[in-house]
Amino acid sequence: MGQVHDNVIDFVMDLPYPRAMVTAIFAGTFDPPTYGHLNIVERARGIFGHLYVVVAVNRQKSGLFTAEERFSLLSQLLAPWPNVSVHLHDRLIVEFARQHECRVLVRGVRSVSDFSYEFELSIMNKGLDPEIETFFMPTDPRYFVLRSSAIRELASFKGDLSSMVPPEVAGALRAKVEAEEGGRGSGIAHA
Repeated sequence: MGQVHDNVIDFVMDLPYPRAMVTAIFAGTFDPPTYGHLNIVERARGIFGHLYVVVAVNRQKSGLFTAEERFSLLSQLLAPWPNVSVHLHDRLIVEFARQHECRVLVRGVRSVSDFSYEFELSIMNKGLDPEIETFFMPTDPRYFVLRSSAIRELASFKGDLSSMVPPEVAGALRAKVEAEEGGRGSGIAHA
């Protein structure tokens, strides 16, 4: 009988196939980066030889953090993992995939509604590039309710973020909220 493993990452790392041959992309707005995002990264990096974490610059969304701030936070958080790199990208993700000779997109899903949305995106991406495959990773139950919008709202009420985001992100959120509150008091207009 084979070796018993404590978790799926150890199991996958011991599989007899060359992980280094398969690269994947995990793209998102990451506004803010959450423990749920980090969990998907940690699990995917154990399956794929290299994982590109791509901070999407979405012209249709206005976020709390700039793309550069999100890039910086993720770069800091993911630095310990040598097979993970962080990138900014402001075009279609299939274009990034072509540029980096990558055929796999990883998507985290928390619910049926997430799956429905992500499934439609995967069909669109497949239509744009038939070589693209999408892997859906269900969220770890500990991070089931983590929505970036709820975390931003909780931060605005100075709620406890410690179970939702790493300390670096919590500090950045608090600073951002305080800066916005200070700006409102000075008569500066906000969009």
